[in-house]
Amino acid sequence: MAEPLRNTDDGDRPGRGAGHRGGDRTGPGGGRPAGGRAAEPADAQDAARLWADVVATARRTVADGLVVGTSGNVSARLGDLVLVTPSGVPYDRLTPADLTGVDLTGRQVLGTLVPTSELPLHLAVYRTTDARAVVHTHAVHATAVSTLVPELPSVHYMAAALGGPVRVAPYAAYGTDELAGNMLGALAGRSGCLLQNHGTITYGATLDQAYDRTAQLEWMCRLWLTASSVPGHAPSLLTEAQLAEVGERLKGYGQRR
Repeated sequence: MAEPLRNTDDGDRPGRGAGHRGGDRTGPGGGRPAGGRAAEPADAQDAARLWADVVATARRTVADGLVVGTSGNVSARLGDLVLVTPSGVPYDRLTPADLTGVDLTGRQVLGTLVPTSELPLHLAVYRTTDARAVVHTHAVHATAVSTLVPELPSVHYMAAALGGPVRVAPYAAYGTDELAGNMLGALAGRSGCLLQNHGTITYGATLDQAYDRTAQLEWMCRLWLTASSVPGHAPSLLTEAQLAEVGERLKGYGQRR
């Protein structure tokens, strides 16, 4: 049985990777809630299981080459609790004891590791959509495309799975509210976008769905770059009507129970 979750802000502990900070903290990056009492999820076992899925998804982004080192980040929502990967800690070093959670205001309520510096991106998505999971990567092909065009050309019908042509959010420094605002503009009516000179962000109803959308976005970017590299030729693109047709067909795609 999983140990009940609690805030363990009790100073430095041995064996922690980079990004660990003991003692009291304030601000969006961490700190004990006012009154000194940590908010606990209704079901601690659910939170522990979800944390394991967050860590597994983060490790998958590295294994699949979507991030290098500790770049990128992953989160999942459980009620008003957001479990999020911490800043600067290699994903293969994360354990159940490293569970890191914040509320929707960004106040840290679980754990002692500092949450990802991209927390504003994640919280902005949760506050404005029905997302239950968010994946942010620095995928190579997607980042390359973000430097070339304001919108990924509709080179493949799977753009419909993200809501339509994928936009590029204008550049802003990482970890800022400005970047979060730019991202929300690019996400309007979409479940994913590119961040200029930065990477990707996608969301979904589950971690698997958010991850699959990230992988699909990276593949479409690679496809467009490949097709565009042939001298004397330009890739054919799909129309809005063609993408809309696919969007309707995708609603009935897959197995039915």
